[in-house]
Amino acid sequence: MTRNMITPTHLIRFFALLLIALPFASIYAQEDLTADQILEILTETMNPEQSQGLMKMTILTSSGQERTFEYETFSKGQGEKSLMKYLKPQRVKGQTILMLNDANDIWTYFPRTKRIRKLATHAKKQKVEGSDFSYEDMGASNTFIEEYDAMRLKDEKKEGRQCYKLELTRHPDSDAGYSRIILWVDKEQYVPLVIDYYHDDDHQLQEKQLICSNIQLIDEIYTPMECTMYNKLDNTHTSMEIVEITYAVDLPDDLFTEMGMQR
Repeated sequence: MTRNMITPTHLIRFFALLLIALPFASIYAQEDLTADQILEILTETMNPEQSQGLMKMTILTSSGQERTFEYETFSKGQGEKSLMKYLKPQRVKGQTILMLNDANDIWTYFPRTKRIRKLATHAKKQKVEGSDFSYEDMGASNTFIEEYDAMRLKDEKKEGRQCYKLELTRHPDSDAGYSRIILWVDKEQYVPLVIDYYHDDDHQLQEKQLICSNIQLIDEIYTPMECTMYNKLDNTHTSMEIVEITYAVDLPDDLFTEMGMQR
């Protein structure tokens, strides 16, 4: 019986070995992730169940002029529903954009005329207020998973961080706005640090590049507080800055309706 007895010394040694082994097991698990698994974690991180925030958007035109907008943003259903209500400048104050079904359905409300207009399906590829962000860029939560095939490339360091590198190729029957996407995902925080977008008709022609920075932990969710989209074809760029945001909200469903747009 003495030979099989588990003593305190045995337990101490066991837990010591376990503590040594756990980090290696964690590293192995990370390195063994598939492209689809990384993409799923990324999508979940970037699309919390609900959010409410204040945003500042600054557009730098090819002539060097700056245009700045401020708007409230609301999101529900992990980004499946989103609403933007402009606060500044005065000429667009009260104008509202509602996006449902991952930006496949888009409505705009104009307070001066008190009219709501539904945009055509292809409008999701259009620029939002002349910025370098399309409606699809801002409202399509599951597009990467649903519209593209993912392949893991060789890991790379980007923006000073160790990253997974993924290549996304658009499905043949998809109407997504880009033919190919390359993205670098932070290995620890699972947020995209850099995304390269390639042209709809030529997957070798880079159209835009998104760079995300100032990652902060808010309500236990890693959040890029600033993202800048560089348009390689037009030589313009647009910065999106989060002024304030919270994920600890309970937004009513009727906010994401035509009536909710007019409040």
